[in-house]
Amino acid sequence: MRGKNSGGGTMMFVETNDIPATGEYANIMYSDPNLPMTGNHEDFPLRNSSASLTMTAGCYDPGRMSGEGSPMTMSPWNQTSPFAKSPWSQFDEHLPQNGLIGSLIREEGHIYSLAASGDLLYTGSDSKNIRVWKNLKEFTGFKSNSGLVKAIIISGEKIFTGHQDGKIRVWKVSPRNPSIHKRSGTLPTLMEIFKCSIKPSNYVEVRRHRTALWIKHTDAVSCLSLSEDKQLLYSASWDRTLKVWRMADSKCLESISAHNDAVNSVVASSAGLVFTGSADGTVKVWRRQEKGKSTKHALQQTLLEQECAVTALAVNTSGSVVYCGSSDGLVNFWEREDKQLSHGGVLRGHKLAVLCLSAAGNLVLTGSADKSICVWRRDGTIHTCLSVLTGHQGPVKCLALEEDRELSTNGDPRWIVYSGSLDKSVKVWSVSELAPDLNQTAVRQQQRLVSDADSFGCEGSLSTGRASGNRRRQ
Repeated sequence: MRGKNSGGGTMMFVETNDIPATGEYANIMYSDPNLPMTGNHEDFPLRNSSASLTMTAGCYDPGRMSGEGSPMTMSPWNQTSPFAKSPWSQFDEHLPQNGLIGSLIREEGHIYSLAASGDLLYTGSDSKNIRVWKNLKEFTGFKSNSGLVKAIIISGEKIFTGHQDGKIRVWKVSPRNPSIHKRSGTLPTLMEIFKCSIKPSNYVEVRRHRTALWIKHTDAVSCLSLSEDKQLLYSASWDRTLKVWRMADSKCLESISAHNDAVNSVVASSAGLVFTGSADGTVKVWRRQEKGKSTKHALQQTLLEQECAVTALAVNTSGSVVYCGSSDGLVNFWEREDKQLSHGGVLRGHKLAVLCLSAAGNLVLTGSADKSICVWRRDGTIHTCLSVLTGHQGPVKCLALEEDRELSTNGDPRWIVYSGSLDKSVKVWSVSELAPDLNQTAVRQQQRLVSDADSFGCEGSLSTGRASGNRRRQ
């Protein structure tokens, strides 16, 4: 369905059977705790369409979607919670537990950022617009004066957006009309800039023969994160710095020269820990220290040093596991025990760079430049790939998870997953922590097909798994 919107551009709501089939994607295996963090790793062979797991060769329908959500069947399931009134409202419990609900397409720019809060979804793009979606429909939107929207974070009635122009803009929802968002300020504030500019000592060298106020970012704001107590906002930038802002008065408390190259990700966790990942190939841990009324952050540990860029970070809900995605397609993770972080292993699920991560419950999702999303479940120290969500026609740039409170039970937590892509679309998925294991499903299907072949006296065999390939470094 296609329609016009007063904000300009064309808006589309696409049902799952309207989405074209995607191409090939990488093979998925269990995490390998023994795989080193750096160095070469095996290339991945191309994985057949997930349809081959449930269909014999003579029954394959090229018109169906390849692996859209579930590795067991290509039929998109239509559970819509929390979108009860959407056209995808019919739910069949016999369909796969992981699958696509629908797609949101606003033909105006690549999707670089998104954030979910309750039944609202905020999306940012290179059109400088922030769109707000509700029940799979566009609810409202607002526009910044300049700067691609690279990060969005929500705190109560306030929305913070990080931009390509180095500014952090603050928006407030109108109490009378929730569809109205008004800009309430910019970080740093004009008053803070004025006060700071009086003292020459507040100017620092940012490039050769160029100085700037230490409270201002001088390059793109790549990411934002809130402290656990919601008292501090962290912003990281391509200017290599990490800045700390006090939420109460929007004051910049600290600026840290964190890395030797652009900072691509920042995540605040429990126990006052803050993690930063950079294009210089390092992941650093910073500890918050309160000294009277002042707040400082000290470097506690460098978790990773490698040649390829660190592109994304995520921390699970309890703060016990830290995940790091890199440009080589690997996801390293560390586990916290007795206040120490030790390397737990590597998730190998993508052929191209991992661009985004999101963790909730026992799940961690990895989005990649290979256009796919891997859904992993953590059981102790073992991570198992449950599904490969495909359907995007461009790199998956951002992810967000919200608990599906209508369908979740004590024994079956379910999540609504939002994925934003450079194909200018956002896809909405439903994911269960109890979805069948991709590898076990393939093995069972292999056994059944071999058994059927024996019954008919057929020759030949079906193989699954990962063949070894040439070793390479990206």
